[in-house]
Amino acid sequence: LTCAAEHLFNLKFAAKELNRNSKKCDKEEKAEKAKIKKAIQKGNMEVARIHAENAIRQKNQAINFLRMSARVDAVAARVQTAVTMGKVTKSMAGVVKSMDATLKSMNLEKISALMDKFEHQFETLDVQTQQMEDTMSNTTTLTTPQNQVDMLLQEMADEAG
Repeated sequence: LTCAAEHLFNLKFAAKELNRNSKKCDKEEKAEKAKIKKAIQKGNMEVARIHAENAIRQKNQAINFLRMSARVDAVAARVQTAVTMGKVTKSMAGVVKSMDATLKSMNLEKISALMDKFEHQFETLDVQTQQMEDTMSNTTTLTTPQNQVDMLLQEMADEAG
């Protein structure tokens, strides 16, 4: 359990680091937009285009960092569940010994069926979660779409007058 708790700490730390990186990219995007305005006001459209590409790249990077942070948070939640379940299991082991007489009078087939159903639902949830994470990672893109660059240039030009 101590190893899992250490991993949990590292995962939470990594998620916070990814969030910080996302915010840093947001700031850099804003700085690039300011540079676009200055370049447009000076009439230097080639430099403005370069800054627009940088701004779009920073925006996409911020989104990717945020997405990764969310995924790491999801993994941390699973590890937290495992740590908690480990503690619960230890506690239950003690309780089971003291409840032995009571368990003999209960219907073990019903308990077994209930536990099997719970396990099946938990596995289904894991499969669905994994499928969602796979879908999210497959849609991640780091390219700079030209139409976004053009739209940002037009937006900055409008703001710059």
